[in-house]
Amino acid sequence: MTITTNRKKEIKRNVANSINQKKMKNKIGIITLIFTSILLFSCDRNKVYEEYITIEDNMWKSDNIVKFEFEIEDTSSLHNVYINIRHASLYQFNNLWMFVTSSAPNGTKNIDTVECVLVDNENRWIGDGLGDICDVQIPWKTNVRFNHQGIYRVQFEQAMRIEELPGIMDLGLRVEKASSK
Repeated sequence: MTITTNRKKEIKRNVANSINQKKMKNKIGIITLIFTSILLFSCDRNKVYEEYITIEDNMWKSDNIVKFEFEIEDTSSLHNVYINIRHASLYQFNNLWMFVTSSAPNGTKNIDTVECVLVDNENRWIGDGLGDICDVQIPWKTNVRFNHQGIYRVQFEQAMRIEELPGIMDLGLRVEKASSK
């Protein structure tokens, strides 16, 4: 089988084009990855701490105290602290009451009774939802200054007056530097 010179040139051109297309796709993929990474990093650059604790069997029992620990190094900046709640759409209440206990490195302890409102005025779930799951971020402390460097502890205790609270999937805590807008 013989291949003409023109056919050889055409095959070489096709191979070269194919290689160039693959190189271009790789470059686009790398650029997209870099851009996405920058976007994700820049969107969360104020985050100091964020953690979620999964509630066993999506049933928050009154004796299940959810605990968080985070370290503060910057005592000069203002911070915002959020309570994150992930619940199922079958959750039967419009709100969630909890006792929130916070402890500073110097031993100072505060207990707050916090109402987390989960529906808007038209009785629709607030927050972000995907299927039957809803994520809500509740501002707890805004523009607060942590006066001491070290480990802070926060704990959530269910205060809904029932032993077992169905539909609570995860509870979280987020600490971020307050934006200077």
